[in-house]
Amino acid sequence: MDSIAQKRSKGIKVVEKRERLAREMQQLEIGDIDSRIELVQALIPIGMKAVSDMLQEEVRQLAGEAYSHGKENQRWGRQGGSVYLSDQKVPIQVPRVRNKQQKREVPLETYRKFQTPYVADEKLFLKLLNGISTHRYRETSELVPEVFGISASSVSRKFRRWSAAHLKRLMSRRLDGYDIVAVFIDGKAFAKDGLVIALGITIDGGKVVLGIEQMNAENSRSVGQFIDKMIERGLNYENGLLVVVDGSKGIIKAVREKFAGYALIQRCQYHKKENVVSYLSPGQQKLWRIRLGQAYNAPDYREAAERLNQLHKELSLINPSAAASLAEGREETLTVLRLGMPELRRSFVSTNCIESVMSQLGQYTDKVDRWRNGRHIQEWAASGLLQMESRMRKVMGYRYLPMLREKLRQALNLNMKTEPVAQQEFNENLVEVGV
Repeated sequence: MDSIAQKRSKGIKVVEKRERLAREMQQLEIGDIDSRIELVQALIPIGMKAVSDMLQEEVRQLAGEAYSHGKENQRWGRQGGSVYLSDQKVPIQVPRVRNKQQKREVPLETYRKFQTPYVADEKLFLKLLNGISTHRYRETSELVPEVFGISASSVSRKFRRWSAAHLKRLMSRRLDGYDIVAVFIDGKAFAKDGLVIALGITIDGGKVVLGIEQMNAENSRSVGQFIDKMIERGLNYENGLLVVVDGSKGIIKAVREKFAGYALIQRCQYHKKENVVSYLSPGQQKLWRIRLGQAYNAPDYREAAERLNQLHKELSLINPSAAASLAEGREETLTVLRLGMPELRRSFVSTNCIESVMSQLGQYTDKVDRWRNGRHIQEWAASGLLQMESRMRKVMGYRYLPMLREKLRQALNLNMKTEPVAQQEFNENLVEVGV
């Protein structure tokens, strides 16, 4: 805990900062109203007095000093009003000026400009997205108790407006500007429903959220329609794609149909290991996790396939169901190695890349106590994903992605002007190590 001396020191620093900013405001030219307004809205603790001073200064320019005579404009009392300081609405007494000859009120330019929130909705949106409840927003206000207009309902309306805009932006933005070499597809549960999310990896290693789709189950028809929407928005797959999935049959079937001949599937090795050991007794699971992990960590495809072949033979005697699970889709768990790209195993032989995105998304969405409807789910997910996207790091091994692109083109016959091959032909054309 801070000592009393430390706390006093911090308090002095805050006071000094406020005084310095106030001096900077006073040094600005009176006519530079836009600059003064921007600075005032950053000085929330002294903002109310500063606004009042600015209004009085404009009144003096229009009507002269108090009790002076001979001016075309004259002071005309005051009335209740409100101004925005940052994203908070504050009540204030507004002086009035009247033109004697025209017999009409003269509007104050300063007051008019303070009627517009200073990037209010966006700041408010980010606060709520990062965990401030609408019903606790009043307690988190930066201003004094006179603040009003920040009730739960008004805050919720602003948040819905911004989250809806983020969803529209995510679902409508064009994808033809991205050179995608790999795609991760996975689902995340929300209450009794779920979302499927597609994450693209660009040729330089960047991560791009390609889209989201609400679906109750990862069936091939729903996932296929999701892929169609991405293709309509410009997703280019004709240079070859590596599609990394967790093993969902619906996703795999849809990928094969929609990217026929232009994509190779890499099944998640971690999910495969867990599926296999789930058939074994608790006492056997730890050993078989280690043995399967050692097989997948082999230096090249041939050795990995031989080890898995041997494990399959042993499992056939111990637990035929576990052996059948290992055999199902086994070659697709080795796609990266079959392409001769062991340098990419850390990033592309599992779904860890998109699982990490799901985990970060949960930091936003797990705070929601009740999902009203599907639109509510999509808006929160889209908002969280777009906020995260700019902070996503490049995928590990990104320097090898141009080589991966060339390997994909060769494996799928895309370098030659012939029909591309399917995943099954790709498996048959390479070294055969059957079970």
